[in-house]
Parts: sequence; C-alpha cells; structure tokens
Amino acid sequence: MDFDEVRKVLSPKSSSLDEKLSIFRDDRDIWNSKVKKYLAERNEINRQVKELISEVQNQKVIRDEANSKVKELKIIRADRSTVLKQLRTELQEKKPVTETKKLEKSERKRNERTIRGDIDKMDMRFNHGHFQGKEKNFERQMKKLYQELKEIKANKVENMFSELESSVRKAARSQEEAHKLVEQAVTTAQESHDLMIELSEEVDRLRAKANSSQEGVIRSKREADLLHNKYVVSLRSIHSIQDLFKAMNAQEKNLDDDTGSKLEVTDLMSRLMSGDTLSTDELMALQRN
Repeated sequence: MDFDEVRKVLSPKSSSLDEKLSIFRDDRDIWNSKVKKYLAERNEINRQVKELISEVQNQKVIRDEANSKVKELKIIRADRSTVLKQLRTELQEKKPVTETKKLEKSERKRNERTIRGDIDKMDMRFNHGHFQGKEKNFERQMKKLYQELKEIKANKVENMFSELESSVRKAARSQEEAHKLVEQAVTTAQESHDLMIELSEEVDRLRAKANSSQEGVIRSKREADLLHNKYVVSLRSIHSIQDLFKAMNAQEKNLDDDTGSKLEVTDLMSRLMSGDTLSTDELMALQRN
C-alpha cells in the first residue's frame, strides 16, 4: 500500500474522529457539570444533616433534664399533698358542731385570766359573808362570769379553727403550684421528645436524599470518565494520524524509497485502524527511514 492509499483510508477516519472528539468533549463536560451539581447537593444535605443531628442532641439534653425535673417535682408535690391531706383531716376533726357567738368588742378585751380572777374574788367575798341574804345575786354574777369564761374558751377554739383553715388554704395553694410545675416539666419533656422524633425522621429523609445524590455523583463521574477516556483516545488517534502524515510527507521527499519503508507504514496504519496509538519513538523511527 503506497502513501496515497494510506491517506485515502486515514483522512476520512481523521475527520470522523475529529467530529467524535467534539461530541465526547461536550458530553464529558455535561456529565462533569452533573458531578459538580450532585456533589453540591450532597454536601449541602450533609451539612443540614449535621445541624439536625446537633439539634437532636440538644433536644435530648432538654428532654432528659425535664424528665429528671419531673421526678423531683413529683416528690415535692406528693409531700405537699400529704401535708394538705393531714391538715384537712385535722380541720374536719376540730370543726365545731355549732358556730360559737362572737364576743362584743368590750368583752374581747377581757381574757381568761382576768375572768378567773373575778371568779376567785367572788368566792372569797362569798366565803367572808359579803353575800349573806344576797345569795341569788351571787349566783347570778357567778353564772355570768362562767358564761363569759365559756365564751372566751369557745372563741379561742374558733380562732384556732380559723388558723387551721388558713393553713389548709396555704397548703392547697402550695400543692397546686407544685402540680402546675410538674405539668409544665412534663409538657417540656414531651415537646422535646416529639421534636426529637420529628428531627430524626427529617435526618433519615435527608440521608436518603444524600445517598441518592451520592449515587448521582458516582453515576455521573463514571459516565464523565468513560467519555474522557474516549476523548483522550480519539485525540491521540488524531495526533497519531497527523504525525503519520508528517512522516509520510518527509519520506516522499527522499528519492530512494524502498519496500521496507512502505511495509512499516502499512503496519502502522493497520495499528491505527485497530484503535492503537503510535509512540513518539515509532514516529521518529518512521521519519528517519
């Protein structure tokens, strides 16, 4: 096969490779763009996942602290409930069957000690005969003093009863406050737990999305690498053909063409047709022939 025949065979192949080279390059660049897009998506999703996991941990701390607080507050509420129950029982036991009459303001100034002193004086006067012939008057005054003493005692019981009622009311308020604190802590713990579940579900969803983006990265990179390899092979083939043409042109200038040179050119052309590329040494050797 002479040089003209070689050119006739390789020229169309060179043109075809040149067209494919442009296609391979454009397609490769498209797939590389997809790689970058999927990488950006994956990295952004992983960043969001990292933030969500951090927030899940924060909510776990809040939930655990709230649950611990619930336990402590329940103990306080139970203690206050016990105190309230005891006070109510005591109040029920000491509650008078009938309401005692309130003393007049003037009588409220007198106390039990003063009244007993008056009773002792009346007894002494009676014993010394001051009430001879006036026994009924003595009995009437003594009856009045004992009635006053009875009312004083009843008023003391009523005051004690009033203080006990006040203690019951205070204990009830204290128990209610403890109960509200328990409810608030329970609500905080439940809200944090629910948020943890919601965030964990979102993490799972994003991780699945990140995996999908990673698959896109792998798939796009595989396609881009394949096209790049085709591009490189085509480019090398074109360069080899061009170098072969240069070598042939150089040989045509020699007046002493021999058969050995033609055979070597034919062999190199066959290799190019089969997809091989020529090394620099081979092209230099061809030019020297």
